Amino acid sequence: MSEVRVNYACGTPGKMIAARILPGTDLLTGLEQICDQNGVKYGAVNCFGSFSAAGYMYLVPMDAKVGAGYGDVIKQEGPIEFLSGTGIITQTDKGVTELHFHGTMCDKEGTVFGGHIVKGQCPVLTTVDVVIQEAKGVEMIRKYDEETDLTQVFVAEK
Repeated sequence: MSEVRVNYACGTPGKMIAARILPGTDLLTGLEQICDQNGVKYGAVNCFGSFSAAGYMYLVPMDAKVGAGYGDVIKQEGPIEFLSGTGIITQTDKGVTELHFHGTMCDKEGTVFGGHIVKGQCPVLTTVDVVIQEAKGVEMIRKYDEETDLTQVFVAEK
């Protein structure tokens, strides 16, 4: 059996925000604005809705420390049903709100696809319905991780 390695911090729930992102707004830009306007630095997001287009990435084999990394941005034209999105609200090591967000979507034929959502690439078509749960007493900082050679989240109690 391999060694179990984790990095975690215990906190408490803060405010819960219910929101709707309106047509034409980019998903991640809208989520970041909601967080910034409500003082949410760390937490979780769940949402669903529709996009007029989507840009996403997924892991592909690469000559890298862990043998994989994100490939090129895949662009899908809409209309796109946004079946489910989930992510974490973090701060960069420079104090900027940044979401690490993944989504599952399908096209007009019902073909399902998804991966890591790219900021600026997912304009809302009709709506995205959102619930944000703030995490208090923890820090979630996204920064470069030397072990994986990728940007990762580092958590600590505040």
